[in-house]
Amino acid sequence: MILLLLACNAEDPTPPQPALGPWTQVVPGDGLPSEITPQQANNNLDVTWHDGEVFLAFRTAPDHFASDQVRLYAARSADEQTWTFEGEWFMATDLREPRLLSWDGRLFLYFAVLGTDRLDFEPQGTMVTIREPDGTWTEPAWLFQNGFIPWRVRVVDGVPMMIGYTGGDDIYDVDELPAIEVQWLRSGDGLSWEPVVPGQPTVETGGGSETDFAILEDGAVVAVTRNEAGDELGWGSKVCRAEADALGDWRCEPDPRKYDSPLVFTASGRVWLIGRRNVTEDGHYDLGRRDMDHQDQTLHYEIAYWQEPKRCALWEVDPDALSVEFVMDLPSRGDTCFPSALPLGEDRFAIYNYTSDPEGPDISWLDGQNGPTVILRQELGFE
Repeated sequence: MILLLLACNAEDPTPPQPALGPWTQVVPGDGLPSEITPQQANNNLDVTWHDGEVFLAFRTAPDHFASDQVRLYAARSADEQTWTFEGEWFMATDLREPRLLSWDGRLFLYFAVLGTDRLDFEPQGTMVTIREPDGTWTEPAWLFQNGFIPWRVRVVDGVPMMIGYTGGDDIYDVDELPAIEVQWLRSGDGLSWEPVVPGQPTVETGGGSETDFAILEDGAVVAVTRNEAGDELGWGSKVCRAEADALGDWRCEPDPRKYDSPLVFTASGRVWLIGRRNVTEDGHYDLGRRDMDHQDQTLHYEIAYWQEPKRCALWEVDPDALSVEFVMDLPSRGDTCFPSALPLGEDRFAIYNYTSDPEGPDISWLDGQNGPTVILRQELGFE
């Protein structure tokens, strides 16, 4: 696939800009094996390399909301066009946040177990299943049973790391300032996890939940966390940084926009974010209604957010100012944005993401959540 990369000459001080290639639909798709039966909604997903092939895991359900009909599927491909069936997991309850980790010859699939109430978030914990070298998958086993939700897992400088959160059951029914804990963990075997910061599993507490991070060249960490529950910094998101010699000391700045499903990564020496964009005049989630109490503000902002269209967008993060600047939208509409990036080399990535019909009407997020969604693949290149 040829990417239309925008170049700059030596006399042009404008830095090279990222560019998108054409998208293709993977789920539902003709390349899927017969063992996979997508339902109407296909959303939460992850993708990784393992043993020279691409592995994809995704959630399929009647719609976006919790259901006892949810299934997780995994498939693999050598060319990202024709896929081979790997596994199916069904537990008569909601399963989300599939996370793939290729480590030490085995492939780990972590996923969150939740409830079946369509209007409530009921985290039970995290389970793991392992693909052994012979291609078989182990029976899923509990990894964390304290309501921990895994958000991102990756290998950093030869060390598996996971970032997630506990306390998510308070996100949608808080009557006071929440105490959701963002935890940053590391492992040597993919099964036993310990704090990255010795003795300090929790690196940020408040209204933040979904969080992703990138490590800078100087060893500092920059993170973006979704602050949907709200706290003393407001509602929306927080952009945080910790220095290399104090990784447990996160300094955060508020952002009134809410970057749902944040994916943070570096390319061309810069920090990038892919996350959901609210399609309004200013894109704000925090509407500044300080005349209301905390609970009423949380509810008011959720309802307003549901009624607006959405995009999945690429943003650039300033690691010094701890600010975020919009760059471009990915093809997306309605219910969208749970991105995963597959490295292709030379600052190129295959972005897998879900969306309502990208060429369809510009519907509200709520309408999209009740309708069909598909999974797309698209290449993103940086000069």
